[in-house]
Amino acid sequence: MTDKSAAAAARATVHGYPRQGQNRELKKAVEGYWKGTVGADALRDTAAGLRRTNWRRLADAGIHEVPTGDFSFYDHVLDTSVMVGAIPARHRAAVAADALDGYFAMARGTQDVAPLEMTKWFDTNYHYLVPELGPDTVFTADSTKPVAELREALALGLSARPVLVGPVTYLLLAKPAPGVAPDFEPLTLLDRLLPVYAEVLADLRAAGAQWAQLDEPALVEDRTPAELNATARAYRDLGALTDRPKLLVASYFDRLGKALPVLAKAPVEGLALDFTGPAAANLDALGAVGGLPGKRLVAGVVNGRNIWINDFEKSLSVLGTLLGLADRVDVSSSCSLLHVPLDLAAERDIDPQIFRWLAFARQKTEEIVTLARGLAQGTDTIAAELAANRADLASRAGSVLTNDPAVRARAAAVTDADGRRAAPYPERATAQRAHLGLPLLPTTTIGSFPQTNELRTARADLRAGRIDTAGYDERIEAEIREVLAFQEKAGIDVLVHGEPERNDMVQYFAEQLTGYLATRQGWVQSYGTRYVRPPILAGDISRPEPMTVRWTTYAQSVTDRPVKGMLTGPVTMLAWSFVRDDQPLGDTARQVALALRDEVNDLEAAGTSVIQVDEPALRETLPLRADDRQEYLDWATEAFRITTGGVRPATQIHTHMCYAEFGDIVQAIKDLDADVISLEAARSHMQVAGELAAAGYPREVGPGVYDIHSPRVPSAQEAAGLLRKGLEAVPAERLWVNPDCGLKTRGWTEVRASLENLVEAAREIRGTLPTSAS
Repeated sequence: MTDKSAAAAARATVHGYPRQGQNRELKKAVEGYWKGTVGADALRDTAAGLRRTNWRRLADAGIHEVPTGDFSFYDHVLDTSVMVGAIPARHRAAVAADALDGYFAMARGTQDVAPLEMTKWFDTNYHYLVPELGPDTVFTADSTKPVAELREALALGLSARPVLVGPVTYLLLAKPAPGVAPDFEPLTLLDRLLPVYAEVLADLRAAGAQWAQLDEPALVEDRTPAELNATARAYRDLGALTDRPKLLVASYFDRLGKALPVLAKAPVEGLALDFTGPAAANLDALGAVGGLPGKRLVAGVVNGRNIWINDFEKSLSVLGTLLGLADRVDVSSSCSLLHVPLDLAAERDIDPQIFRWLAFARQKTEEIVTLARGLAQGTDTIAAELAANRADLASRAGSVLTNDPAVRARAAAVTDADGRRAAPYPERATAQRAHLGLPLLPTTTIGSFPQTNELRTARADLRAGRIDTAGYDERIEAEIREVLAFQEKAGIDVLVHGEPERNDMVQYFAEQLTGYLATRQGWVQSYGTRYVRPPILAGDISRPEPMTVRWTTYAQSVTDRPVKGMLTGPVTMLAWSFVRDDQPLGDTARQVALALRDEVNDLEAAGTSVIQVDEPALRETLPLRADDRQEYLDWATEAFRITTGGVRPATQIHTHMCYAEFGDIVQAIKDLDADVISLEAARSHMQVAGELAAAGYPREVGPGVYDIHSPRVPSAQEAAGLLRKGLEAVPAERLWVNPDCGLKTRGWTEVRASLENLVEAAREIRGTLPTSAS
């Protein structure tokens, strides 16, 4: 095919689409099902309606081939485990009794059975349920979901492409099941898994699939020769099948590196590649391997992870180069649009100038369609769109919002001394123990307490003018008193005020910093029915006035026990926002760190002796390629130290991380130089405590003993068992007792019981420690 005919064949598609609906209908239906107020049929009807709406919206916008199978009640990796029959033994009875209830039991657990472990999907803030596999795992195909959703789309008269998690990525994401040797490698099950994928692909072909997409994002990470050989074998075998749709193997989030020639040679009909951010390197790499002669290329030139408008001229240049490298070039998002909000048109309060700089999922599909039309029919057909795009890009580049000379001068003046505490940790620890007077195995929580309907109503009433600021403050003070009273009665040692005034751990701060922009309807799925509204980091950052001091000092005024000041750290402020793409992330992190440093110093000046700066996103933001990691870790740890480096030795600095693989960043955790770190550990059975001990971590650690992402109430015996395991790795004088994460999403009934059990467990273990330990 010539370049001209390849351009004429260009079509528009996407990898996936947001699931929740315009008004988060899916969240409401699923949570209603859990509460027993929504029946199973009603839940399925809601889901089917959302799928139809999404597909019709995509088709009406000009998307030629809609994705199916990307929709999920909870998580697409969990859906894959169901599809291949990888149901953990402890959940099989529940799944056999009721498939839907069993599905949610795997995701959330029950009082008697623990859920699957949950962790971050590559370097995003989406969480997936980790498959549990072992040498005895038997895979069986269940094509019900992907086939049913394909048929739904085809019945609407649409061209549809089923999307599945690829077999190699699925196995690379898996972990050894409980009781299986920790060195077991799930990838050794590949030959056992491939026949199941063959059966699913045959079922999809019989249902009318012309193409099927197999997502292999794990291949953009550093992979061993054995893993690359397994990939070659997998697609050799799948490509050799005669009863299957055409195969489109997709990767995203970064460059493919050594995996690109493996996939380019594979006997599949197409590849979908990311050409945004660090994955832009795929362009030169594709040329170096001789392109994809005879294959379809789906070119991800519209960023599916951020909300800035596309640079049409730049994308068209990339697409023009790609025309000579493949038999057919289609235009797409870089990855699923699951990672961005649904529709910018729902926003009513964004400055009109800034509005022009933004594109959510619906607007990104319009960009894709525009680019496909320009590629297929010539740029003259999109001349008006190109002119508007140039004007919008120029507006952003020249805005005073994106360039504050005072902020930039302060950031440029930072020295190494700004990122160092005044004393080494051993001296600080002695001063802190004398000042705080805490027992061995001190108990605390991570920060937030349940966000009740009354609190949400209070915030809504304040926004709507139904109550004034004084009335709102009275409600918040009453909630703080209740939270503190419970903690004192339960016997918790270091208290928190519960954060009743905060809508979100990032948005709350973003709304008080210059350069940030909050949305009203910019919801993005984090996990299950948990949706967040990432703020938009649009310009240079500063802190006009204190953000947390008022409520922290109020809380301290009504208790004699220490109350932690609570802040979100600079890396997490970036990771859980839509960051600006017009300057290095390290520069932005330094600006945020300086703003937070002002807050930390003000908290200390107001009498706060314990200050927690949360960095749950430190690991998830780690670049996927090892070559890129040290630069990131240098500026990320520097930003934390700038935030906390100005306090006195007796002020205890905590940090918190959750739901990530911490083994990769142990040195970075050391480099933060926090006095205490609390980490998720309940679902991973205290794995992180052993990792820190093996690395010689010298400071205090609070590995979580209460999994807050499940409605289960852990017994005191269960918590004590985890503490004993923690004590095998961390000495008692450096071990804290706490939940895995904040309690915002839980209900008061389960929180009360769980924390009381946590305190009981700590007291029980304290009583068994030798006198010398105390």
